[in-house]
Amino acid sequence: MRIGVVFPQTELGGDAGAVRAYGQRVEELGFTHILAYDHVVGADPHVHAGWAGPYDVHTTFHEPLVMFGYLAAVTTTIELVTGVIILPQRQTALVAKQAAEVDLLSAGRLRLGIGIGWNAVEYEALGEDFGNRGRRSEEQIAVLRRLWTEPSVTVDGRFHRITGAGLAPLPVQRPIPVWIGSASDAGYRRAGRVADGWFPMMSPGPGLDHARAVLAEAAAGAGRDPSAIGMEGRVAWRGDDDATRREVIAWAQAGASHLSINTMGAGLATVDAHLDVLSRLSAGLPAS
Repeated sequence: MRIGVVFPQTELGGDAGAVRAYGQRVEELGFTHILAYDHVVGADPHVHAGWAGPYDVHTTFHEPLVMFGYLAAVTTTIELVTGVIILPQRQTALVAKQAAEVDLLSAGRLRLGIGIGWNAVEYEALGEDFGNRGRRSEEQIAVLRRLWTEPSVTVDGRFHRITGAGLAPLPVQRPIPVWIGSASDAGYRRAGRVADGWFPMMSPGPGLDHARAVLAEAAAGAGRDPSAIGMEGRVAWRGDDDATRREVIAWAQAGASHLSINTMGAGLATVDAHLDVLSRLSAGLPAS
């Protein structure tokens, strides 16, 4: 199991020096990847009465692909993972270009995790349709893969039209791995049909067993081997190193190929505080 970390977006989002220090140190500690998730804009709760989302207009987020372009220059081996970007609120060809550039600049270290999101305010701001986001995302994945592997692409799809156009340069990985994050049966089925891997939004137990069964059935129906689809768990550190290590072991026993440790939301005020926790944890984790 490959063990990485979740970049603490909401707590270190405004400090470029913290991004560099964090990326370099977690690479030194032997973590295999840095995962960053995405929100382009937040909603203003004074305008959107009753707003109950987990973030708002005051919550900091680096744009993951731009940040990874920076991290590609200051790290050498660590994998850069979007976990996730909200694909249907973005133009497909532009995502393909941005991802290809990060993959090129990092010498093939990008893994593109995608999801469909939940925030209609964000979709409105970006000029995309919230209502068809699930259906559109599956076609987007197919278009991304063609743009990453073919010098000239023509598509006449339900949601995309491309006529004899292509990216240059192409990425190092052809295609870049695409993983899906979801918390619904529709998303699990989508991951089973088309994804290279998936991010469960729960801990090991009955919920995970159900999600894996749905995914496996969809994969088999698409002629794919479910065991070849990667699975990345996530563990939240909340002050107890031993409890965190037990959760890591539980994910390994559940068959996860990857895992990320998340230190956000635990009252750590500085980049050094986050790194101190990860340094302690790294000493007692199973080898990747």
